[in-house]
Amino acid sequence: MEQAPARSRTSWPVTLIVLLFAVSALVMVLKDGEDDTTPQAAPISSLDLDLKDLPSSSTMTTIAAAPSDPRPMNMPKGTVVHPKRTTALYDEPEGTPFAKIKATQFGDTWLPVITRNRDWVQVLLPSKPNGSTGWIRGSELTEARSRFLIKVHLGERSLELFEDDALVGSWTVAIGASGTPTPVGRTFVLGQIIDDKQPFSPVILPLGSHSETLDSYGGGPGTVALHGWTDPSVFGKAVSHGCVRVPDDALELLRTVPLGTVVMVDEA
Repeated sequence: MEQAPARSRTSWPVTLIVLLFAVSALVMVLKDGEDDTTPQAAPISSLDLDLKDLPSSSTMTTIAAAPSDPRPMNMPKGTVVHPKRTTALYDEPEGTPFAKIKATQFGDTWLPVITRNRDWVQVLLPSKPNGSTGWIRGSELTEARSRFLIKVHLGERSLELFEDDALVGSWTVAIGASGTPTPVGRTFVLGQIIDDKQPFSPVILPLGSHSETLDSYGGGPGTVALHGWTDPSVFGKAVSHGCVRVPDDALELLRTVPLGTVVMVDEA
């Protein structure tokens, strides 16, 4: 019997292999098509959040979820930021939003930066508990720098004002009494209240810290402040509810520092 050419003996295996490759390619195309139609989770930005469900960080509120200041006695570099609009506060960069911060409180809201991580900054907050912080996207902020620094030394019962690291002035002041102490740590000038009818001080500078022992001062939220006092005999004594009472000449200079300026309170 005459044998078939060698070409005929291999045609079926070759055809089968080609067919298998074609089927495999078709399956891959179909699989890729399914992947392309699968919705992908997009990163959440502040503009995508439903901010109305987040509590607002202010001098009137307590935000238990806020991260604590990791280095309360470290000196910040003077960078301050202002939210362009109400924006979310996060527990860490790209983390979980736990609150929001508004663009105004006592005038514009300016907060001191204590840490920077790429497009994120960690700031001190005005809400309780003392030493509360939060992370904000840099794109949500206007940035500036305060050349000033205020130091309060509780042991010496003194206040120092610095500009560009140079001492501008030093004054003997009154601090919190033993039962209502002035809280220690870094805080900041949150606002400026001007009221010529105020009997003890025409200018009050509320800070981002609060009394640890009192829930309110005269109906307010217990916010610690720098302010004047009509009786100079209090200076050098621990007699206040936690605020720092300063002489008139100190108050005139303190009222010129920008909002967000850091105030360092220590036991020295």
